[in-house]
Amino acid sequence: MSIGFNKRTRKFVGNSILYLLMIVIAIIMVIPFIWMLSTSFKDMGQVLIFPPEWIPSPFVLQNYSDAWTMANFSLFFRNSAIVTIFTTIGQLVTCSLAAFAFARLRFKGRDIIFLIYLATMMVPIQVTLIPLYLMMKQFGWIDTFAGLIIPGIFSAYGTFMLKQFYLGIPQSLDESAIIDGCGYFRIYWQIILPLSKAALATQAVFCFMWQWNNLLWPLVMSNTDAVRTLTVGLQLFKGQYSIAWNLLMAGSVISVIPILILYIFLQKYFVEGIAVTGMKN
Repeated sequence: MSIGFNKRTRKFVGNSILYLLMIVIAIIMVIPFIWMLSTSFKDMGQVLIFPPEWIPSPFVLQNYSDAWTMANFSLFFRNSAIVTIFTTIGQLVTCSLAAFAFARLRFKGRDIIFLIYLATMMVPIQVTLIPLYLMMKQFGWIDTFAGLIIPGIFSAYGTFMLKQFYLGIPQSLDESAIIDGCGYFRIYWQIILPLSKAALATQAVFCFMWQWNNLLWPLVMSNTDAVRTLTVGLQLFKGQYSIAWNLLMAGSVISVIPILILYIFLQKYFVEGIAVTGMKN
């Protein structure tokens, strides 16, 4: 009895320490978001008070309307939506097709090509930024939606993740479909994609979050408000000598809302995709 009691006690203590550590980490991660939300309801006189006041007094709701109108946020919001949605759709198409080829088809040099493709993940974006910019300039895509969208629809990470998921789908399904007269594209469309909803949803969330929050490429490619995204638009609150922190935080809260909505609706698939991606039979 004492041995069993000791095991249960050690397990209880270990779990308690683990949960306590996770709670502390969660609080540390949430504090910046709480500060952002709190600051978005303050006036400039309250923003830099030390120690900080977490509950604004009074609540300044006008910060949101000012942020929306002063920085042309409606246009930036539309631009971000266009770039993010089309980039996400394009990335799902290209990554799912490439992953299908690498996971289900047999052709000479497949593994070598895949390794070379994965090697691009080790190249920092700063290295390819200037060559890619010059390429977009040759195409005449500077300050256009095409220049913002097309380079982002290809992803080595997305291809790798979907490939690993496809490897977990039984090969016997392909063989049965081939016997019934199905071609490769029909196998991809009617068998692989319907069984990959969790992985596709996970990739969609990752791509949406990355593109919605992307600053460097839109900053380089956009010269006018016509194609500037939210992340670039937020920089307008930073003046040469001062920063409108309350408006900047209000704009940041507005920019976070679409990501939260997407995650809420795709949370089930997102968690499932994280759990099964990387496992294979």
